[in-house]
Amino acid sequence: MDSRVAKNRWPKFLGWGFLLLALALAIAITSTVGWRPFLGPRQRELTSRQFERTEQRRARGEYLVQNVTGCAVCHSVRDFKKHDDPVVPGTLLAGSHIDDAGIPGNLYASNLTPDAQTGAARWSDDQMARAIREGIGYDGRALFPMMPFTHYRSLSDEDLASVVVYLRSIPPIRNLLPQTKLNFPVNFLIRSGPMPLPAPVPEPDRSSAAQRGAYLVKIAVCADCHSPSGKDGETISGMEFSGGGNFTGDWGNVASANITPDPSGIPYYTEKQFIEVLRTGFVGARSLNQIMPWSTYRGITDTDLADIFAYLKTLKPVRHHVDNSRPPTFCKLCRQTHGGGDQN
Repeated sequence: MDSRVAKNRWPKFLGWGFLLLALALAIAITSTVGWRPFLGPRQRELTSRQFERTEQRRARGEYLVQNVTGCAVCHSVRDFKKHDDPVVPGTLLAGSHIDDAGIPGNLYASNLTPDAQTGAARWSDDQMARAIREGIGYDGRALFPMMPFTHYRSLSDEDLASVVVYLRSIPPIRNLLPQTKLNFPVNFLIRSGPMPLPAPVPEPDRSSAAQRGAYLVKIAVCADCHSPSGKDGETISGMEFSGGGNFTGDWGNVASANITPDPSGIPYYTEKQFIEVLRTGFVGARSLNQIMPWSTYRGITDTDLADIFAYLKTLKPVRHHVDNSRPPTFCKLCRQTHGGGDQN
């Protein structure tokens, strides 16, 4: 072959090589993480809607935020060295650093008080609503999924309005927080999480105690803590509510309990006992770990707690022994290490 011909073909070979490499990379991205981490999170355009401020909404919002949705658990500084992990005075909903060993980076929950310089005073109602149910921060960034927007998507439009109205009514607290900084590649991968919610969300089905309880369990985010997760953070299919979620921080190292009706869970609970546990943080003489926000949930009404219990009784029983009184051992069911793991 003429050397000049061969020399002229090299650019073509290289061009085809780069093209094939780009095609292979495109296929790999499409079939794995997708393009959203590179394109940015999905988000709808903001609207100018403003929720009417009524006392009924403010009261309903206070009940939800303070007792059900657990907003104050992350967005306040809490003293985990005490049994009821009280909110440190002057920090209620003013934001905090999330101190959990499993977080890939430094995560800060925003100041939700209406402070003009460091809080949410300048956020529009729709910016706040979009953050709560769709996972887009006021500045357009994707929120880390520890903010349970996928569960809050179930908040009815009226309950959403109530939450926003209440947050607008609380005293402003000046608390300047650093920006959240997540490690690579998590800072890009979380962009796949947010999803616009264009359609109205109706009021929940209240036709039975279990249906009412299902709604409360969803917006109280019980499943996230009481379900074991895989290596990518997703709930292991078929093991919902069976416990084994690991939490390490100021409260120690603890795994969540199995709350299904299986014998390894809580089949022996009565409605009265369930309410007592959520009121006191004790199962008989045994103290619940402070990371279980019973001190928040204890403000839920007896009627709502009874509905939650009615729903939990309908869960599929899942055999999964979790016992924090035992040394952590490997569990073949959830592929994690927790107390009582070797019993599975």
